[in-house]
This record gives sequence, structure tokens and C-alpha cells, in this order.
Amino acid sequence: MIYLDNGATSLHKPPQVYRAVNEAMQICGNPGRGGHAPANRAAQMVYNCRRTAGKLFGCRPEQVVFTNNCTHGLNLAIKTLVKPGARVVISGFEHNAVTRPLHGLQAGITVAGRRLFDPADTLDAFETALKKGQDAAVFTHASNVFGYILPVEELSRLCRQYAVPFVIDAAQSAGVLPVKLEHLGADFIAMPGHKSLLGPQGTGLLLCARQPVALLEGGTGSDSMLQSMPDYLPEGAEAGTLNVPGIAGLQAGMAYILSRGMGEILQLERTEALRCAKALEDRGYRVFYGSDQGGTLSFVPPGDCEELADRLGKRGIAVRAGLHCAPLAHESAGTLQTGTVRISFGHDAAPYQTHRLLRALNGS
Repeated sequence: MIYLDNGATSLHKPPQVYRAVNEAMQICGNPGRGGHAPANRAAQMVYNCRRTAGKLFGCRPEQVVFTNNCTHGLNLAIKTLVKPGARVVISGFEHNAVTRPLHGLQAGITVAGRRLFDPADTLDAFETALKKGQDAAVFTHASNVFGYILPVEELSRLCRQYAVPFVIDAAQSAGVLPVKLEHLGADFIAMPGHKSLLGPQGTGLLLCARQPVALLEGGTGSDSMLQSMPDYLPEGAEAGTLNVPGIAGLQAGMAYILSRGMGEILQLERTEALRCAKALEDRGYRVFYGSDQGGTLSFVPPGDCEELADRLGKRGIAVRAGLHCAPLAHESAGTLQTGTVRISFGHDAAPYQTHRLLRALNGS
């Protein structure tokens, strides 16, 4: 299998991730729910993961809240900052994990920046919207459809300049692009554990510069006399038993990234994405790529996208086709009616993957 669907989830993890999950299932109890050795081992594992995340993302361990996925984290963040009917500016490349909560809150949404691989357009449109007054801003770091890396440092600076609280969706960037909570000055940064952080599914992180409003309420293993959630991080946002085996795997994935270096991974992914994009373009496909490119790209074939993805799957090439849970991004790019075939490289990106894809497209 040539796996080119890392934008959905990483499939090929480092071996230490599998070992960490298995070991945690055998020796870890419930953190904070006892003073015995299995509970203590679980508590230490959880803290080690927070500490590793703090090193990777420029924050304190207690600012790291564990979530089930990036969508969970975005809901926590958005529902903390955005009140019903509030004014919110977003980019033209947001995922449904951003737009659906905002629509559910009946927010007044301004979509700023609709041109692919045009950071100047994104920045100009955002500043225009911020000048008019906004209650919050939410923007993705990189498009899950097209791999467009948005100018998050400049967007963050604009939000700070106009005193607008903001959330960054790092679903496609955490683990390959620099993401630093304190440096960016974000109120929240949400990310999945199972994509470029190379952890298991069912894991995620929300980096918090402020206390989020709890979506779930219940046991935390501390302050049991209180009938409200603790008003401090991270316990105030973590009700119920944590996914300790998943957290152990996530810790191993992040440790691997720290040891290998994000720069090396990004270079591999970006190099292969651009090689693939040019090869597809040479064969007459409509391909979306640019200078601000990550490891993901999309193209439109002559026929139906879903049918092509199905044929590729039967030839052992895993890609994704359709709207990718991001109709707003497709509307911005003019592909809402057709969708695209998405190719997303991972930490193991290599030329043979592109070669095999091209052979499959040629029918050989």
C-alpha cells in the first residue's frame, strides 16, 4: 500500500509509538485515582506527555489539555470565546470543525481571504475585517485540502494589534511547522494527536492561554468536594478518565519528532508534494499548488474524483477524494461542484510514492 492520506490520519507510525501504547495498556492504571504503582505510572506518563508538548509548542505543561481530537479542542476553544450572535472573522479555507460550531452559535461570520497561495490577500482581507470590529478570529495554519500554509505569524500579530482574541487550527501543521503558543499569542491552539504528531487516533491537544469553558463536567481525580469543575488548568477542561494508552503513544510520537527535527520532515513532505504536483501538471491534470506549500496538494481529474480515488485504492494507492469536510475551502478555490483528489504526504515521504501514483494513474 502506498499511503498518501496522511491529511486524514498518519498510518505508518514510528515503532516506539506502538510499543508505548502496548506497554501503557499493561502497566498503567487511572491517573489521579489512587496512590498505588499503576496509578502513579499513569500520572507520570500523562505529565511526561504534557512536558514534551510544552517543549514542542512553547508553553507550560499545565497549559496542555488532552482532547479526543482536534474537533473536540476547537469546540472547547470556540465555545469559550464566541457567544451566540458574536462577530467572527475566519479564513476562506476553514474546515467544518470551525464553521459548524460557529453556525451553531449563529455567529456573524466574515470570510476573509479567498485566494489560494496568496498570503497578501489573506492578510489584507483579515485586516479589513478586524478594523470593522470583531469579537473573535479563527484561522487554520494550513489548508487540509490544498496544503496552503497561511501567514499565521502575521495574522496573529494583526489580532493582537486589534485586541481580538483568536484560535488557531493546527490540524495540518502541528508536527511539521513551528507552532508556539506564547510566541503567537493565541488564546487557544487546537491540534490532533493522530496526524503529523504520529500518535494514535482518539488523541488531541488544546494549548490554552486562558481557562476554557468546560464542555464536559465530571470527575477529575482532584477537588472531589466541589460540585463545579476546577477553575484551573488542565483539570478544569478534562472531565473523566484520560486515554492513557493513547497519551503514551502521543508522547512517543512527539518525542520522535523532537529527536528527528520538524525541519527535516517538512522538507521531505514539501519536496515530494512539489515533485508530484509538477508531474501531475505535466500530464494535463489541473493541480493546485504554490510557493506556500505544505505536504498536501489537490488535483482535479477529467472524470469523477470519487471514482478515480476508488480505482487508485484498488491498485494499492490510498488517497482521498471529495470535499474533505471543507466546503468553504472548495468554494474559495472554485472546486465546490467537482471536489478534488487529495494527496497528502507524511513523515516517510519519498520519490517512490509519487512514482507508484503516476504508474497507477497511467494504468500500469
